[in-house]
Amino acid sequence: MPLRPIPELIAHAEQNGYALGYFESWNLESLQGVLDAAEATRSPILLGFNGEFLSRPGRKLPERLRCYAAMGKAAVDSASVPCALVFNECSRDNWTRDAILAGFNLVMPADPAAPFQEFIGRVKALADFAHQRRVAIESELGELPFGGSGKVTGGSDLTDPEMAARFVQETGIDLIAVSVGNVHVLIEGQRDLDLDQLCRIRVLVRKPLVLHGGTGISSGSLQEAIRMGVAKVNYGTYLKQAYLRAIRLIPIENSDPHELLGLGSEHDVMMAGRIAVRDAVLERIGLLGCCGKAD
Repeated sequence: MPLRPIPELIAHAEQNGYALGYFESWNLESLQGVLDAAEATRSPILLGFNGEFLSRPGRKLPERLRCYAAMGKAAVDSASVPCALVFNECSRDNWTRDAILAGFNLVMPADPAAPFQEFIGRVKALADFAHQRRVAIESELGELPFGGSGKVTGGSDLTDPEMAARFVQETGIDLIAVSVGNVHVLIEGQRDLDLDQLCRIRVLVRKPLVLHGGTGISSGSLQEAIRMGVAKVNYGTYLKQAYLRAIRLIPIENSDPHELLGLGSEHDVMMAGRIAVRDAVLERIGLLGCCGKAD
């Protein structure tokens, strides 16, 4: 299928009472695993990659953004369910512009450390650039705490409803990610959302709302948030956890390297990773209410 415009996918989700799932990929196996699950459940899906990771200066070798874009577009073209392609969370505006030109049709500038007024100007410029090319743009207001160390660190800067309304108005973004008790990279356990704060945001902000940190959101809280108007939920951490568990179980010593890489057998680490991602998506995708909505 060709790439579906984000406004079209969001409108269908809102009309039918479900949220779109963005299940983040990092290589070909994870990308195919996400798509396998979406097709198995007949779910519209958001495919994509993390812009902050790809653009990180500390990488051992620089990444080729257009390779990721081409891989994502090829996956979309092969899909039997509606898809869009996301360049997620990037603080480097030049990379976000390059992602737009490379063919991603949803991009997300995110820079919690930037001064508010300066960030408004940057996001507005990117939104204008994106919209001229029929690309949607998401951004974030409020900073999520971080759980990657095993403990939740950093204060939860809940999204202020009035500031969110101003941010949307002045930037022209299409979706806004909010902080309402969700946690980035929560590697253990789950937490409830502050649904009262979400309700206050919903009253003042009439753009589609997004929740990052889907891995750590309790199922009941998440489903209530979707009923309140959340249209997109991001997942990443638990997919990588499942992938790593699966490939660690493959015995690699004294093995035929072709059995381990490329043959697609039970001992192939690439296949094990793909299946692990597929099964991890299948564990969560039903919570979004999107299963069967591709038909």
